[in-house]
Amino acid sequence: MSFTGPSAGASGRTVTRAFNFGRTYVVRPKGKHQATIVWLHGLGDNGSSWSTLLESLPLPNIKWICPSAPQQPITLFGGFPSTAWFDVNDLSENTKDDVEGLDAAAAYVASLLATEPPEIKLGVGGFSMGAATALYSATCFAQSKYENGNPYAVNLSAVVGLSGWLPCAKLLSKRIEGLQEAANRAASLPILLCHGRGDDVVPFKFGEKSLQTLISSGFRDVTFKAYSGLGHYTIPEEMDEVGAWLTSKLGLEGKL
Repeated sequence: MSFTGPSAGASGRTVTRAFNFGRTYVVRPKGKHQATIVWLHGLGDNGSSWSTLLESLPLPNIKWICPSAPQQPITLFGGFPSTAWFDVNDLSENTKDDVEGLDAAAAYVASLLATEPPEIKLGVGGFSMGAATALYSATCFAQSKYENGNPYAVNLSAVVGLSGWLPCAKLLSKRIEGLQEAANRAASLPILLCHGRGDDVVPFKFGEKSLQTLISSGFRDVTFKAYSGLGHYTIPEEMDEVGAWLTSKLGLEGKL
């Protein structure tokens, strides 16, 4: 599926930026279908590796959808292309967010969830850049719109971010403050953040600051788990935590 959006070219003219998403891998529930979660991989990866891991988890009531990000030039890599949900200039607090790319990725995730049956609870999760996209989706849900103004129509029930960060963090509180409906949606959305203290790619402080920004912006149901010695990868202990949290927050039966 392809998404397009306007962007400014070198001459100042508006050009169309295309986002051609790759293959999507689906893990069907082994038991009663109660929830569907789109899970997003990190930079340079694809949906296949995470679908294999997620299929091994003892969560029979979840349908996992694992899409693959589009190939696009990455500024951090000097313009070299990679699979990525959005462009990254550098991993710093003052980096300029690729809002157009984030909107396109969040809209694509929403389109994958939009066709699920109405009784199914919906969620978004991810690792690293995928976690950033999932957290951006959470902010779009709270505001009921994307940054470009288009409506965000999916009703999220859970968001998970592993070893990630919160994009567009500086403006978040101002966009929710004073808007009662947005504040209510933010307060009601369960979010799980997990981060390794030894992460040398997305520093641990990014996870901590994401937590602080979410809470100060009105997200009340946020859980933060820190793992000593964990680098930029996942471990069984962390995935067990994810499974227990999802089972609790989504009210899963846990039966085949």
